[in-house]
Amino acid sequence: MGTPNRIAIVGGGVAGFSAAQELRARGHAGPIILVSAEGLPYDRPPLSKGYLLGTEDAARILLAPEAWYAEHGVEVVTARATALDLSADRPVVALADGTRLGADRILLATGALPRHLGIPGGDRALTLRSRADADALRRVLVPGARIAVVGAGLIGAEVASAAAALGAEATLIDPVAPPLVPAVGEDLALRLHAMHGERGVAALAGTPVAIEDGAHDAGPHLVRLADGRAVPADAVVAGIGVTPDTAVAAAAGLETDDGIVVGPDGSTSHPAVYAAGDATRVRRQDGVVRLQRRAEHWEAAVRSGQAAAAGILGEAPPEFGAPWFWSDRHGVHVEAVGTMDPRQAPGARTVLRGADGVPAAAFLLAEDGHLLGAAAIDGPLVVRAARRIIDRGLVPDPERLADPSVDPRRLAR
Repeated sequence: MGTPNRIAIVGGGVAGFSAAQELRARGHAGPIILVSAEGLPYDRPPLSKGYLLGTEDAARILLAPEAWYAEHGVEVVTARATALDLSADRPVVALADGTRLGADRILLATGALPRHLGIPGGDRALTLRSRADADALRRVLVPGARIAVVGAGLIGAEVASAAAALGAEATLIDPVAPPLVPAVGEDLALRLHAMHGERGVAALAGTPVAIEDGAHDAGPHLVRLADGRAVPADAVVAGIGVTPDTAVAAAAGLETDDGIVVGPDGSTSHPAVYAAGDATRVRRQDGVVRLQRRAEHWEAAVRSGQAAAAGILGEAPPEFGAPWFWSDRHGVHVEAVGTMDPRQAPGARTVLRGADGVPAAAFLLAEDGHLLGAAAIDGPLVVRAARRIIDRGLVPDPERLADPSVDPRRLAR
């Protein structure tokens, strides 16, 4: 289709921003228009951490200061994209205010939407995805307030942690006990889940079936569980995951399947349209054509934006290492790399590294001894070493992995 000149990026999250950065880093000199409904792109992980706690403000979580966009020739259009017109030779993005933006290539980085509770009264629950959501939630996280958090995954746990730190009475509800086993392994999941009770958060295993009006002495809400228990709350928060925002892509006829289907370079079913970030699902052809699970972590969004930028310019996407994510709760830092889900590899086994009598890190080894994944609590050097081992295809010594006296920096040697 020739070398693109004008490029429009729809979505102001980290995927769209990373794509703009990468386009300039790769020497693209043409116009870049970034359509962002919320204005200047900002970082979302702090929304459930420092921003929610009040230790970071709106300016601090910006992905780049306003001057960066002028310096790099990136025009930010504060508007919501409503449609994609692919009927002409040159695709067009339609905005809510009636503006139509034509471009040689369009990158959809539309992100994901928070999942809502599909139960009677579920629309009463707050969600956390945007800065406005965090602002609304921060107003109810006050000393003495009773907060019921449905979903004990990463976001739910972080919200419960913030609520406790701000003096609220938090109850964390999840049907799975403990949650996060596929993400960090069973041993670390148990330790992390136990921290809630140690920090004053009530953790309940149960399935909500309704949110009802509470009695006068019970607060505005009553979260009813399947076993008959009821949790009174001044506010209810749903942290039960996200769904890909594929509305614009699907309406335009692009291929979707629980996400916008893309190649490793972000290419979609239309040659002038690319996609990146939480809204996408990658199709790989490594002997067998298969769709990967959607990746919903920060680094994955950055990588997909960079890969799509390369694809837009007709260049090969960069090679990336094992996937990585992090979380903060109750004053501890959690990281994981690769996969910790033994269901992904029959015959895999877990090796633990302890500290002060409790598991501090876990490693998942394949049947042939290769490292599949690692997770650690307050052990970033351990995870960094594990990532090098995975990326290099090394077979580590299990005894050295388990030995806390072995410097993590030496594990990959």
